[in-house]
Amino acid sequence: MTGHGRGMASANGVKVEVELSSVNRKQLDISISLPRSLTALEPLVVEEIHKVLSRGRVTGEVVIRLSSLARQNAVCVDEALAKAYVEELRRTARRLKLNDDFGGSLLLSLPDVVRYEQPTDAAEKAWPIVARALKDALNSLARMRTREGATLQKDMEQRLVKIVNALERIRKQAPTVAEHYREKLQARLQAAGFTMEASDERMLRELALFADRSDITEEITRFDSHVKQARQLMQSAEPVGRSLDFLAQEMFREVNTMGSKANDSAIIKDVVALKAELERIREQVQNIE
Repeated sequence: MTGHGRGMASANGVKVEVELSSVNRKQLDISISLPRSLTALEPLVVEEIHKVLSRGRVTGEVVIRLSSLARQNAVCVDEALAKAYVEELRRTARRLKLNDDFGGSLLLSLPDVVRYEQPTDAAEKAWPIVARALKDALNSLARMRTREGATLQKDMEQRLVKIVNALERIRKQAPTVAEHYREKLQARLQAAGFTMEASDERMLRELALFADRSDITEEITRFDSHVKQARQLMQSAEPVGRSLDFLAQEMFREVNTMGSKANDSAIIKDVVALKAELERIREQVQNIE
């Protein structure tokens, strides 16, 4: 399911912004970009997303901004290293008879003398702020996905109504299949010049075999049960996407069996209609939460 969410939180001169987006995917796939100073928090961020989402391709970014004071505190100057550099440079300058004109700006060009670094526990201290911003972003994302889910639910309910109507037509037509076959069989025999009474043993045996082969009562019963389960799941507050996906596959299996066994044009017509609606439902449930 698709959605977008943003959250912000700040404390102690630190401001964190979290932005998340999700698109359809059968499994949950998470890709989050964090600043280098917060990379240790990635497992915690992923864990929090797992608590809220179970499907979708989720991408996001965590941005941290420091106040002027916090940035100043992050600047480190290694005076001992700078002193060693300058003393060695001055000795070299004297040997080469160069002017000793080293100024303060030289420090910026000396490797590792001036560094901008966060404290070793920066990620740990930042986590409560990141967690609040992440929670807001997830809540915003979940609300958008919920609105989309309500629209999908309405569409699926309408399709289930069409499916139930087609199933009822099949249920009513099924008992007449054997009788229609008897009439067709007698017509073909007569056209071929054969006369056979309806009570003839051979006729009765053929009709009995056909009735057994074309009986779809069990398939109708199971299909009806799957529809009822699907409707119950759609009222649940829990993630039901995978369960609905499984039921859609089972309904496909039953309707395919109906079509192959029934051998009746009217039933085949409704079987085709059922498959069309089921295919649309299956496309939807593969992505919903």
